[in-house]
Amino acid sequence: MDKLLDRFCRYVKIETTAVEETDAYPSSANQLELGKLLTQELKDLKLDDVSMDEHGIVMATIAGNVDGAPTVAWLAHMDTSPEYTGKDVKPTIHKNYDGQDIVLSGDSSKVIRVNETEGLAQLKGKTLITTDGTTLLGADDKSGIAVIMTAADHLQSHPEIKHGPIRIVFTCDEEVGRGTDKLDLKKIDAVCAYTLDSEAEAHMESETFSADLAIVTVMGKNIHPGFAKGKMINAIRLASDFISRMPRDGMSPETTSGREQFIHPYTLEGGVDKASFRSILRSFVTADLKGQAALMQKIADDIVAANPGSSIDVEIKKQYRNMIEYLDKEPRAAALAEQAIRATGLEPKMESIRGGTDGSRLSEMGLPTPNLSVGMHNFHSPLEFACLEQMESAVKILIELAQLWGKEK
Repeated sequence: MDKLLDRFCRYVKIETTAVEETDAYPSSANQLELGKLLTQELKDLKLDDVSMDEHGIVMATIAGNVDGAPTVAWLAHMDTSPEYTGKDVKPTIHKNYDGQDIVLSGDSSKVIRVNETEGLAQLKGKTLITTDGTTLLGADDKSGIAVIMTAADHLQSHPEIKHGPIRIVFTCDEEVGRGTDKLDLKKIDAVCAYTLDSEAEAHMESETFSADLAIVTVMGKNIHPGFAKGKMINAIRLASDFISRMPRDGMSPETTSGREQFIHPYTLEGGVDKASFRSILRSFVTADLKGQAALMQKIADDIVAANPGSSIDVEIKKQYRNMIEYLDKEPRAAALAEQAIRATGLEPKMESIRGGTDGSRLSEMGLPTPNLSVGMHNFHSPLEFACLEQMESAVKILIELAQLWGKEK
């Protein structure tokens, strides 16, 4: 566990915040810094085919030591969420966690509360890693990277463990929906893959949201407010009116759970002459997204009709689709992951994730890719933390999974 903890703490200290407002890949240069570090560490482990391409994607191969076993891939992403700063992360280690609320040292107003954090009470006695409250931690997904690197180290150090070839892939920009944009499945050349990008322990997610993005642009008309009567069209007010007409009870993140769909506005900017906001559309049923988009367009049409001279553009961009629609191509992917979890003495928790991973898009592209736990909690937040023992169990699951695939043909 010392190696695992050391790796994790080194990785989170490198700022890799993704940037949504660019088409560059990677969207932030610091992702390349982490990529270069991982490339060297993979070379130090003497893995085969180690490379970092012009897009910052890192790949390597753990050579198989049995004949005929299929190649599988392990993936994690190097970027962190743009929803909170990841600059100057100061990981704080809490050994033998006492089971109480955790007041973060850099900002005492930030408290990880037991009664607000599912599963925290059960981690008493474990080693937790938190932020100091001024940044996110980056366990999403640097815990996944640390788990993969530690599992690779273990397999390289123990050649008696029989397994087939394993492709390691570290991507950029997953958090802004572009993690797979530059991936070449021919280079990965695997029958299936696993993203190491889920919370807690023993979770396996084989179903995700289907997702689209709505970009709403409102055009008004600006004029000096002293002479504005009958002339000004305030785009800020129209954008606010638009958002107020969007569903709140029963179709927003704050009022839904489980398999319920939602529409979620998450950024808003602009002035009197022009305002815009972005909203994510999410449902486990892909067909629902068309209905959500139609609702957004109807709101736009109604507002424009009531405000002559204004215009509203609703642009819908496809993001990813529910992976369960594609996993039947390789049923062993989920079945062997369940076996591997049980082999470590844990009971698999089969989940439908209210979100997405690189695996959503990879599955749609033809590479079935379930998602596995890596001990992260409260991600995208200064209250984020990771559990070292849960990360260690993720390493053990990967090693068991490698052995199970080594018996396949």
